[in-house]
Amino acid sequence: MRAPANTARLVTLLTVSGLWITAAAVALVAVGAVTLFLARRLYARLAATVARVVLKIWRIELAVHHRSGGWPQRQVVYISNHPSTLDLFVLVALGLPNTRFFLSGFLQRYIPLGVVARMMGTFFTVPQTRPAERRAIFARADGVLRRTGASVYLSPEGQRVADGSIGAFNKGAFHLAASLRAPIVPLFIEIPASITPGRGYDARSGRIDVHVFPQIDTTSWSVDEASMRKEQTRQLYLDWNRARATRPQEAA
Repeated sequence: MRAPANTARLVTLLTVSGLWITAAAVALVAVGAVTLFLARRLYARLAATVARVVLKIWRIELAVHHRSGGWPQRQVVYISNHPSTLDLFVLVALGLPNTRFFLSGFLQRYIPLGVVARMMGTFFTVPQTRPAERRAIFARADGVLRRTGASVYLSPEGQRVADGSIGAFNKGAFHLAASLRAPIVPLFIEIPASITPGRGYDARSGRIDVHVFPQIDTTSWSVDEASMRKEQTRQLYLDWNRARATRPQEAA
């Protein structure tokens, strides 16, 4: 059961987190200036530390469960469900090797977060209502990833789905994976109802589990099959979510 809201706690933690992220963004820019803004992988490692501290501020433990080995050391496309506002910090805190992110351009309204994200080499997206711009963004990302061999993370849902279900999937991640011939690594983020902030900010202390499932081979995929592949993969998430919902909850 979720405890009643504590406004003083929420305001205090938001303030402390905001100050920490702002200070970290300033420090990261200083590091960038010294390195001529050419050390993206270093900035990403520093950003992972920033995210881990944010989770500690909120007294949130992160537990990672690999179903098949450790993190891949080759180019892959990471995807996950998107159940809450905390997901950004959870995903960055994972320290995914040599990985860029697709994030909503809306994030840039929060200047310190936008600064950190830009220095990580993030691809900022626009709403689905601007398809020509989205295609241009994905085409540019495809070229950058092909040239650098970096991995990439995208949320197929494209928005927070905070009601415990799995939302509709967009096909961008699957089109990109087929184009790059890069395996998909599915991540399943499991946040107990007792601690999730949903689409808001009132996270409670506890444990978040991230399940890393085996890679999905895409070498035989065609970009024309993106719609079919997204539905096949979404079915996996529906199955995992159903299993989660029927499993007895462990104490955090």
